[in-house]
Amino acid sequence: MKKIVLALFMALASLPLWAQSNATAGSADLDAEKRRLSAEREAIEKRYVEERAACYKKFAVEDCLRESRTRRRAETDNIKRQETAINDIQRQRSGAAELRKLDEKAGTQRSVDTPEKQQQSIQNQKDREQRAADHAAGRASTAAEAAERERQFQSKQQSHADEQAKAAQRRAEAPEAVRRFEEKQRRAAEHRADRERRNAQQRDKPRGAPLPPPPAEPGPAKP
Repeated sequence: MKKIVLALFMALASLPLWAQSNATAGSADLDAEKRRLSAEREAIEKRYVEERAACYKKFAVEDCLRESRTRRRAETDNIKRQETAINDIQRQRSGAAELRKLDEKAGTQRSVDTPEKQQQSIQNQKDREQRAADHAAGRASTAAEAAERERQFQSKQQSHADEQAKAAQRRAEAPEAVRRFEEKQRRAAEHRADRERRNAQQRDKPRGAPLPPPPAEPGPAKP
């Protein structure tokens, strides 16, 4: 366990020192450093294979393998950190070189520009600003048109929803209307049947005996 801690400490401690030395030494041979790290990586892998073979001959195989893996991981991580630092330095140097080239080119261009070119450059800048303003106005107009289309669409959707609601209400009320109509028809039929029954009873009723003739009027009294 102490060996593992010591290996981790040495790996972490070596990175800042290396990065500091390369940051201050602008002429450091980064390619040589990469080759050195590649050789160290190969040596680590070779030692790891040998340690694994030796672990299988020991009693505490798992502990030995775990210690070997931990040591290999720490050393490999240290190499990765150094490679990352090298890549960062190379990118910084490349970016600085490109900036120097651009500055030199811009300085040379400014020194040879004539008043006519300077005026043309100013006019080009104004044209770009005008195009940007026109583009912004076009976007605003497009947004307004889109908003109006959305409003019309929502209005149509609302009208359609209202029509659907009315149709649903009519469908819901239709059975009740049919029931009322059928009830009215039933009552009318019952009324007709009752009237016809009474009429039939009146027709079938026997006629009464004729009334007796009225009594004869008395004649004039004889003297």
